[in-house]
Amino acid sequence: MRNSTGPTTPSVEQNRPLRDSVQQLKQAGRTSVLIIGGGINGVGTFRDLSLQGIDVTLIERGDYCQGASGASSHMIHGGIRYLENGEFRLVRESVVERNALLKLAPHYVKPLQTTIPVFSTFSGILAAPLRFLTHRQGAPRERGAVLIKAGLTLYDAFSRAGGTVPRHKFIGRKASLAQLPKLRPDVKYTATYFDASVHNPERLTLDVLQDGLRANPRSRAVNYVSAVGSSDEGIVLRDELSGEVFPVQADVVVNASGAWVDGTNSALGQPSSFMGGTKGSHIVLDHPELLAACAGREIFFEHSDGRIVLIYPMGDRVLVGTTDIETDMDAAAVCTDAEIDYFFDLIHHVFPTVRATRDSIVYTFSGVRPLPRHDDTQPGFVSRDYRIERGTTANRPMLSLVGGKWTTFRALSEHLADEVLGLLQRSRTVSTAAMPIGGGMGFPQQPRDIAAWTEANGAGLPAERVRLLLERYGTRAAEVAAFIVDGEDRPLQTTREVSTRELEYMVLQEQVQHISDVIIRRTALAFNGLVSAELIDEIADILGTYLDWTAAERKGEIEDTRRLLQEQHKVSVHSLVA
Repeated sequence: MRNSTGPTTPSVEQNRPLRDSVQQLKQAGRTSVLIIGGGINGVGTFRDLSLQGIDVTLIERGDYCQGASGASSHMIHGGIRYLENGEFRLVRESVVERNALLKLAPHYVKPLQTTIPVFSTFSGILAAPLRFLTHRQGAPRERGAVLIKAGLTLYDAFSRAGGTVPRHKFIGRKASLAQLPKLRPDVKYTATYFDASVHNPERLTLDVLQDGLRANPRSRAVNYVSAVGSSDEGIVLRDELSGEVFPVQADVVVNASGAWVDGTNSALGQPSSFMGGTKGSHIVLDHPELLAACAGREIFFEHSDGRIVLIYPMGDRVLVGTTDIETDMDAAAVCTDAEIDYFFDLIHHVFPTVRATRDSIVYTFSGVRPLPRHDDTQPGFVSRDYRIERGTTANRPMLSLVGGKWTTFRALSEHLADEVLGLLQRSRTVSTAAMPIGGGMGFPQQPRDIAAWTEANGAGLPAERVRLLLERYGTRAAEVAAFIVDGEDRPLQTTREVSTRELEYMVLQEQVQHISDVIIRRTALAFNGLVSAELIDEIADILGTYLDWTAAERKGEIEDTRRLLQEQHKVSVHSLVA
């Protein structure tokens, strides 16, 4: 098995626009492997198989990273709390993969200093073994310093594999309040260690996808295409934009549709009851006082109900999460008023003088974790590990992915790809273990290196614009900059985040089909609370030109975007003009 430093990078024009890919898929009528689901695990498996030279096709019924993959806590972490569940294999794999992603995707994955405030010394010592053995929470019992120290010591031991991060540090009350003066005054200790964050999970998913597309010209990936049935002719697909239905034959089918695995299997004539997903919600705050209280680090702690929660800064915003609630799979995952009250309560629990109100919320989001069915096991104790279930559909083998988490997507994808290769009687030829991801190759991280890269690769664009592109695309920004200067371009009137030519790039190369694709997943405009009525209108005008929208379609897109932001993200779109 050989290693590779990464896939080759063809010119921009070599990637197929989305609808062309759909028509080519329809005309071809077959593929070696069909992956259903465009979250990070489906996309990672697509990349891995494409690198092995497999003719692989990925479909996603919505946009890439639209489900749970885009609704995560934006963390790449080893899962210290999984130690309490006895998931030592998962923790070990997670810290190895975390350490690797810091090196392979440095454009998106960054070190995250994490502090645990501790309010007792011995609490929880007797309750912890009971939780470990029964997976029941029981009455909330705070985890004290002795228990947390033991967990972090074990976590450090796991973290030394696959790379190095600083060991944890414990300090007492006086030093803790000196570092974090807004903490509850009865804090006894703080424990600080390092994990990692991913500020742009949607863009990292796209980067992995692009690696797969560029590795094999026979590979295809299309969003807004769903699997709706099976027949003697193969898997029945539906183009969600046109309504067209057509069959595709595949030698192997991979169901990586996350929490909707059972629904997908039912549609394919193979009912299952593998899944038991739970809803996790978050809020994003524009709150300078809370931002300052965090002092640039994640605050990771146990709330009064025993739930592990977090507060951490992302740019000039603060992310607060998360919940773990049984959910109705037929209903949209939405952050409720009760969850918002819970988040405000947890902020007050650790920073008692910091007051948060609904006026400071700029964005909310929710997703359904792809957890296995867990019957009466409480959500917090459900395994975050994964397994692969075998079955058949359309007289072909089908693999269903149950579970999986962001941090371990590369290792999981490798495992799932190996299962597929075995069914195809093929061998692995390329390892992804040391392969940089997309724009992470050659990514400059020091200020002097960033300045030098910007000057050398900006294609004549202003330095500030190139730095923004570098942050968004990694070193693939050189390709985007070259595309921008190769045509007519102008900045938008409502934001300096994107320009007309960059939006064209997103349509041609990143399969943008809706306004929400741009403001939620290709940029952080919605996340940061920067969406206005004028911005939506302006983006609609530009995308409408590239996507040939009629006046009615443009109006419908604007209405759909406003409704989506209001109903699923609690964003009221206001006009900038009084």
